[in-house]
Amino acid sequence: MLASIVRSEARSTTLRHLFRQPTSAAISPLNRISAMAQTRKNSSLPAGYVEDKSKGPMLRFQESLPRLPVPTLEETAARYYQSLKPLLSPQELESSKKAIEAFIAPNGPGRKLQEKLVARREDPKHKNWIYEWWNDAAYLSYRDPVVPYVSYFYSHRDDRRRRDPAKRAAAITTAALEFKKMVDQGTLEPEYMKKLPVCMDSYKWMFNASRVAAKPADYPVKFSADEHKYILAIRKNQFYKIYHEVGGKQLNTTELEQAFKRVYELAASRAPAVGALTSENRDVWTDARATLLSADPKNAKALEAIEASSFVVCLDDAAPVTLEERAHQYWHGDGQNRWYDKPLQFIINDNGTSGFMGEHSMMDGTPTHRLNDFINDVIFNNKLDFSDPSVRSNLPEPEAVKFTVTKEVQAEIDRAITDFTNVIGQHQLAVQAYQGYGKGLIKKFKCSPDAFVQMIIQLAYYKMYGKNRPTYESAATRRFQQGRTETCRSVSEASVAFCKAANDASVDDKTKVELFRKAIDSHLEYISAASDGKGVDRHLFGLKRLLEPGQEVPALYQDPAYGYSSSWYLSTSQLSSEFFNGYGWSQVIDQGFGIAYMINENSLNFNIVSKGLGSDRMSYYLNEAANDLRDLLIPTLEAPKSKI
Repeated sequence: MLASIVRSEARSTTLRHLFRQPTSAAISPLNRISAMAQTRKNSSLPAGYVEDKSKGPMLRFQESLPRLPVPTLEETAARYYQSLKPLLSPQELESSKKAIEAFIAPNGPGRKLQEKLVARREDPKHKNWIYEWWNDAAYLSYRDPVVPYVSYFYSHRDDRRRRDPAKRAAAITTAALEFKKMVDQGTLEPEYMKKLPVCMDSYKWMFNASRVAAKPADYPVKFSADEHKYILAIRKNQFYKIYHEVGGKQLNTTELEQAFKRVYELAASRAPAVGALTSENRDVWTDARATLLSADPKNAKALEAIEASSFVVCLDDAAPVTLEERAHQYWHGDGQNRWYDKPLQFIINDNGTSGFMGEHSMMDGTPTHRLNDFINDVIFNNKLDFSDPSVRSNLPEPEAVKFTVTKEVQAEIDRAITDFTNVIGQHQLAVQAYQGYGKGLIKKFKCSPDAFVQMIIQLAYYKMYGKNRPTYESAATRRFQQGRTETCRSVSEASVAFCKAANDASVDDKTKVELFRKAIDSHLEYISAASDGKGVDRHLFGLKRLLEPGQEVPALYQDPAYGYSSSWYLSTSQLSSEFFNGYGWSQVIDQGFGIAYMINENSLNFNIVSKGLGSDRMSYYLNEAANDLRDLLIPTLEAPKSKI
């Protein structure tokens, strides 16, 4: 059972869900603090939070952040049982109730496991009781390919002043290097959640880092920023180092543009797609890596050059136009011209469109969201100097990073490309760019925008299938040391009651509105508890990890409801930015959908992915559900008072 649950949870947490983002305004690089930080800085923090200024601004709160709590057995049992009610028949629910009661009974198996988990939580060597377990189970031991199952993307708004791809690449690189400087120097202001500072520990895995394929589990590597002052550009599968600091001075935008133009000239023809190897199943890539290393001793140096680079800029020979074309390009591309193990890849197309692709085994979506918001903010609002025309004469040429590709290595590359094509071919993607309204109107309805859109998704699924099924939304737990995420189980008795009523013409609108408000309240209660570390899924996962080898698996974990209720037929997450025209990731299970959504001031955006379940039909129902909720709630608004 654990393997299947881990597989499901692994996909559900790969940025596809680790994305519960702050929805504040974009970051101002001039103040070097987030909008949330600006509102927070002048007010006092609760007892227990201590600033250690010796660690620099970014990490000054780290050691005083609270530790992730362990809920009581009774809390989790009650919340778990409540989450099963809308999903099971009366007979199934009664069976599950008995398993839960047996688990938490005075002499039940849950008691001893709980004692062990609390002891682990109190052990000083663990800053977060789930951190190592989760990184391993959900990411590093996860064997399916990172693309499309772990990778995620942001699609940038067009920059009309920089249609030339070299100009676009240079501006993005300049802005990214400014952000990198703040991270490396520790001057980046922390983020805040509910007016409390959050963990910034994962930022260390942003630059000069990589995931490395290995058996039985991958591992992360981090390199010295001082010793590797270059980015990696990829064009037509060829790799080039571009040094971003020469003679102690960072390259200006014009100098970077010249370097990128030179890469376009140098990479005139396509080379063997060594990067395609990173698209494989992790065990297959591990073996292929060994083949690559044994082909020539120089290949080890080439691998390290890529893994140690500050970040990657992919110069693609594609020209996507539609939102769907862009989504495909940034989410996975053609399986080549990438190094999917790098946490940061900026993608620049021949028509100047751009986006971002991330791998997030060691880092959730909030940091890269902040990075990309920063980049676009400084570019579109001219907050950095991109205009210096000077170009130094002593700048080195882009330096080719070359692999020796033997026939054995080429065979591995060919297999990787075939496997990639097969996997991607099974997926269907649709984008719903809804222009009817956004958070501006939703707030007039006195609703949480996130909870509101969750009900749009629930209603759309009900319209399509005539029932509701287990749904995941990520809740950030970053206000705790090394915090990552917890599951918000979005389906409640209240949400099911609303969906049924909304599709029943005999129910009057007043009743539908009342049921809708109850559904919203239920969702807010759960996601708030989950953000406070009091969800169901991580606690039950942790207890199960503490079973001894050969120990009888408690009935709670053998109950079919346990597996079913954590099978994410809908895996959902929100990220919002006025600088993006899309973002997304994959579905979690073959029978389900991955729905990434943005809530902007006057629009909603849904990226819908499934394995041939009808992503286009789901897109239609999301549009219809959004219209239905607007039409239902518009009459509840007070009419504007006429001016005399």
